[in-house]
Amino acid sequence: MKYARLTKEQFEELNQEFINFLATQSITADEWQLLKVEEPQIVEQELDVFSDLIWEGVLGKVKYLEHISPNHLMLFHITEAFMELIAIKVEDVNIDITTDYGYKWLQQNLHDDVVTLYTSTKAIKDDRNKDIFVLIQQGSVITKGDLYNYFSNLLKE
Repeated sequence: MKYARLTKEQFEELNQEFINFLATQSITADEWQLLKVEEPQIVEQELDVFSDLIWEGVLGKVKYLEHISPNHLMLFHITEAFMELIAIKVEDVNIDITTDYGYKWLQQNLHDDVVTLYTSTKAIKDDRNKDIFVLIQQGSVITKGDLYNYFSNLLKE
């Protein structure tokens, strides 16, 4: 398995897609029920293959990720060849940028001495989707890039 197995809830959400997947494997509903009893290892393999297919489809479309913690904001823009990062660190432990107050404070005090802002670009060498998946496992979430573009535009000024 390349990524991670989907959760029970995700499988339930993707029920029709999973049925279609089984159909492409020439597995009927009756055969699936029989496999669950007689050959659970095949069931496990099919669940893993389906999970990887779903992850590949999702990860292939990702262009932006965000990872926000109380004192860090990490914004990623991902193309086919590069991963660009805008990172912001707030050194004041009393400011929590995951709160409305803390985020507004950050917007108004971006040039304060307790705020460190840096950018980085890394070439994607091997497996773009695997790199994205690792960031998701570490707490990043897929976004439309609003925050990345906001801070990117501020940096251009």
